[in-house]
Amino acid sequence: MSSVPQVKIPATYIRGGTSKGVFFNLTDLPERCQVAGQARDNMLLRVIGSPDPYGKQTDGMGGATSSTSKTVILAKSDQVDHDVDYLFGQVAIDKAFVDWSGNCGNLTAAVGSFAIMSGLVSPERVPKNGVCTVRIWQKNISKTIIAKVPIINGEVQETGDFELDGVTFPAAEVPVEFLAPVDPSEAMFPTGNVIDQLDVPDVGTFTASLITAGIPTIFLNADEIGYTGTELQEAINNDEVALARFEAIRAYGAIKMGLINDIAEAKDRQHTPKIAFVAKAQDYTTSSAKQVSATEIDLHVRALSMGKLHHAMMGTAAVAIGTAGAIPGTVVNLAAGGGKRESVVFGHPSGTLKVGAEAIEIDGQWQVTKAIMSRSARVLMEGWVRIPSDSF
Repeated sequence: MSSVPQVKIPATYIRGGTSKGVFFNLTDLPERCQVAGQARDNMLLRVIGSPDPYGKQTDGMGGATSSTSKTVILAKSDQVDHDVDYLFGQVAIDKAFVDWSGNCGNLTAAVGSFAIMSGLVSPERVPKNGVCTVRIWQKNISKTIIAKVPIINGEVQETGDFELDGVTFPAAEVPVEFLAPVDPSEAMFPTGNVIDQLDVPDVGTFTASLITAGIPTIFLNADEIGYTGTELQEAINNDEVALARFEAIRAYGAIKMGLINDIAEAKDRQHTPKIAFVAKAQDYTTSSAKQVSATEIDLHVRALSMGKLHHAMMGTAAVAIGTAGAIPGTVVNLAAGGGKRESVVFGHPSGTLKVGAEAIEIDGQWQVTKAIMSRSARVLMEGWVRIPSDSF
């Protein structure tokens, strides 16, 4: 019988938006895990409990869904006019794989809070009472995000009356601004079109909007793929044929967006791009049995994350929705009724969400100055995680 001691690593378990993740201060990690590489990936896999062929992550901190199999590493920023560097790792559940290709918008709401609590934000920037503006450098995608964290008596306010569909209990509101989610030098629409025809061999040809705002996302029309747009998780996540079809569409969309060169590469890029489908506003019942009227929303959006229909909406995908909704002619914009818009309210499996975006057209090219939405965050547990010392 082999036996190795366990090591203790300081960590905090936090809910951010409709996700949960294990947060680390970079300097608290074992030395060889403070840099990118296999040691770091192996450490995070063991912390979360992956790879788990049972799909439960019982022997780790993961919650067996894409929303709860997440890790965050923060450090004091060396970027000018930024407080904290934010690195996000999406941990696969049944594979030995950590995807570093994108951001988590939901957990962004918790980054500001953790940064303040951990002393990563200079004390003089934290008011006694009011709002602390935390300037975040998102290292995965090299973008600036602003989190406005409420402060009471010099401490982060976590409780409050703000309700977020997909989260059971109310909490304090944390407005989050994604500044220039698409740099003017980058292509918001990689193909140059707001709408494309996406050909997927042996599956079909679909009308699609391929956008890179927030996170690379493929938007489809629900009726073209046999859905109404009001589906809940059980309608899709138990259908292996449907999931395989979505993955095929996602893979070919990734090629069309220039994210990969070969279909085989898609399996190693599970976090991006996302795939979502939209439909015009209609009455529906949420996963919590709440009735939502068509008059309360502009459109429906359902999105998949790590191969499964999300129970609510990923924050970065919400940025993509808000951006696409603001630009006339995209499938998102058309589902919402068309025309130029500054915000959209969309229905998702758990309820509704409003997201705004400032979009302008310059010399025939669309640019987005920022996207805005509100989230909340709460520390669930803090202390240490323990993993076998030979894990990394």
